[in-house]
Amino acid sequence: MECLHFFDIDISSMAVPERLNSPFNYEPHPLALAAARQVRRHIESEPVLDEIFSQGKMLGVLVVAAGKGECAFLAAYSGSIELPRSEAGYFVPPVFDLLDAAGYFKREEREISCINHEIEAIEHGDELAAARSMAEGVSRAASSEIERYRQFMAAAKRRRDAARAERSCADTSALIRESQHQKAELRRLRKAWDEKIEAARQELAAIETRLADLKAERHRRSEALQRWIFSRFSMLNARGERRDLLEIFAGTPQRIPPAGAGECAAPRLLQYAYLNSLRPLAIAEFWYGSSHGSHVRHDGMFYTACRSKCLPILNFMLQGLDMDCIDLPYLSQAGVEDLNVIYEDKWIIAVDKPAGVPTVPGRSCGKSLLDMLQERYTMLEGPVVVHRLDMDTSGIVVFARDKETHKRLQAMFAGRLVSKQYMALLDGIPTTDSGIINLPLRPDYEHRPMQVVDEAGGYEAVTRYDVVKRYPGLNRALVRFYPLTGRTHQLRVHAAHRLGLGTPIVGDRLYGRRLYGGDRLHLHAERLEFVHPHTGRPVVLHSDLPSCFADL
Repeated sequence: MECLHFFDIDISSMAVPERLNSPFNYEPHPLALAAARQVRRHIESEPVLDEIFSQGKMLGVLVVAAGKGECAFLAAYSGSIELPRSEAGYFVPPVFDLLDAAGYFKREEREISCINHEIEAIEHGDELAAARSMAEGVSRAASSEIERYRQFMAAAKRRRDAARAERSCADTSALIRESQHQKAELRRLRKAWDEKIEAARQELAAIETRLADLKAERHRRSEALQRWIFSRFSMLNARGERRDLLEIFAGTPQRIPPAGAGECAAPRLLQYAYLNSLRPLAIAEFWYGSSHGSHVRHDGMFYTACRSKCLPILNFMLQGLDMDCIDLPYLSQAGVEDLNVIYEDKWIIAVDKPAGVPTVPGRSCGKSLLDMLQERYTMLEGPVVVHRLDMDTSGIVVFARDKETHKRLQAMFAGRLVSKQYMALLDGIPTTDSGIINLPLRPDYEHRPMQVVDEAGGYEAVTRYDVVKRYPGLNRALVRFYPLTGRTHQLRVHAAHRLGLGTPIVGDRLYGRRLYGGDRLHLHAERLEFVHPHTGRPVVLHSDLPSCFADL
């Protein structure tokens, strides 16, 4: 098998894993790390490959049992790349080859591309512009001439009214005939212009109808092509069962696979292993090359499999394997007896949330902070949740004891009238001492709940920061964040993104280097300050740093 690679280093001291790790939550096994380093060396030794992958690509390795007690590995990349024939065999092939030039996909893609060019030619062409200009010009000319004639009629009517009032005209029949003639002339004028307007509109409508028909045809063919693609991705699991992507996603909330489903590294690796009777032992995915502008990606860092595209697929493909829990985020075992209320009056309750406890009920295990609060305070009106912290974040969360207070507090948070202060331990050392990060954010629809930087379509996200202390020997830094806006994962992305600090928060399983759920996110909401919505007095809330920070 050309795609099966044996290790070029001595791996005899590395224990063979008993179970496959979860692709969604893992610490890379030493064998997977060795495989990733070998893949990197191979790419760096081939200038053509290095040039292609240096632009930024997610790669994956799967360590497999190769027989006679030996271990080997497979390598894959995500997405579609046209590699030189001499190098294509190093990586496992796609589950379904979309790049087959003679295949249905490429032929249909060319047809859709032709439709796109035709649509673009019409939308930016002279014919449509001229027809729109003509229709608008005729309409303006009609309005202008009809208005002038109406003003002429109004002046004539005033003259007739004056003549009648002065009784200077004994015979009013001439005045009546004049009025009737002008009204008839206005009707003829309107009719003539209506005919011109309709002719111009019909000419424009013919072009717009052709454009709409082309767009409808493009949509129909694109949708049909996408469904055809999904039906061709016939995925295997460890039991030898097969399902195409349409079947796999039929039971999910979205029902239809997202674009690019089945083209990620992890499904490719497992598919090739099953087809060649290779037993998976360890899997890992890592980034090679430059980071794309919107995503948080760092060269050489390991990442979990994407959820929107890969979770349903891998849930099926991993069936029949002995493996670790598919998802094990950091979870606290805190209960209502551990609820630490740091401020309370007849309107407000502030709680010191432990890491690993969700603010509100969700799909995670264990009680939420709201559950605990309602269990202790059974007479709360509700709604009581004013703002939220990520499950992985610890620190101050404010609740309202009645609806009016809730409304006022939420307005204060929305109006940026609440001063917030967080402490974070960074997995790296920033190059600056302080500053402001302004990177707009939006949800990463293909990798929820992650966020991406989007300068054009993102929501404003601004963070001020100060480096409190550097730990060169540990390659760590303690940083104080002051979020001026409150976007989801704002501090985590601003810390990790290359246009922010470029140093993820320690324990960040979404944007950082640590993937294993046992290590908590080192982000803590330590201070909150606002004016009391009822008394008008300042409220300053403080939470001590958890022991994991003090361990430094």
